[in-house]
Amino acid sequence: MHKTEISEGRQYHIRCKPGDLAKYVLVPGDPERVPKIVKYWDSASEVSYHREFRAFTGTYKGVPISVLSSGIGPACMSIVVNEARLVEVETFIRVGSCGAIQDYIECGDLVILTAAVRLDRTSECYIPVEYPAVANYDVVQALIQACEELGYRYHVGIGCTTCDFYAGQQRLTFQHSQNSNLIETLRKANVLIFEMEAATLFVLSSLYGLRSGAICAVYANRIKDEFKPGAGEENCIKAANEAVKILNEQDTNKRSIR
Repeated sequence: MHKTEISEGRQYHIRCKPGDLAKYVLVPGDPERVPKIVKYWDSASEVSYHREFRAFTGTYKGVPISVLSSGIGPACMSIVVNEARLVEVETFIRVGSCGAIQDYIECGDLVILTAAVRLDRTSECYIPVEYPAVANYDVVQALIQACEELGYRYHVGIGCTTCDFYAGQQRLTFQHSQNSNLIETLRKANVLIFEMEAATLFVLSSLYGLRSGAICAVYANRIKDEFKPGAGEENCIKAANEAVKILNEQDTNKRSIR
């Protein structure tokens, strides 16, 4: 195995070393979402900021927590998981945005993913497509509980992770596209959303024996041709932060009865 550290265990891309990140890490795509997340914490300090990877560590309601942005797309998410695991991260929660492909899902709603269709291509570098991209049950349950306690409108189900935002999500950029029937096929299969990171996160986390989940704010509804950037973002952030507190309580209780 080739090392990716540059000094004292500090990883090449994320620029974090062991001890810099908590065991629970929130993963937004957008580095600009990082300060929006940490403003709800008790305390926070910036650990690193290199390329699209921006990290803070602090506490939320007394629980050690970190945030590390991934940038856009599955290849960037692969870097996050591969390098963060080497600095002792155990649980990842993607805090993202998405486009709905079911007409009953409104802009501003939240979607908690149980699994993802693997159109990310990146996870195929690790294991064949027959291997499922599934979220960890504990993380899914914590996200549901957080949304219930906060009173947010949410949906739970399968998403589709794509490697491309345009033709990959049937935004045709030229006359011919290999994905011309993609949306209708996924809708009939009860897939809820398009996004660009979850499948990679789920597959790599499973392969490495880590936990992961994803909650996304709905910025667009592709069926109704609605686009509202930022809709639901604050609720998504609050639910993710609260889910970490819930997970910590559950993990503490499990340890106490062993």
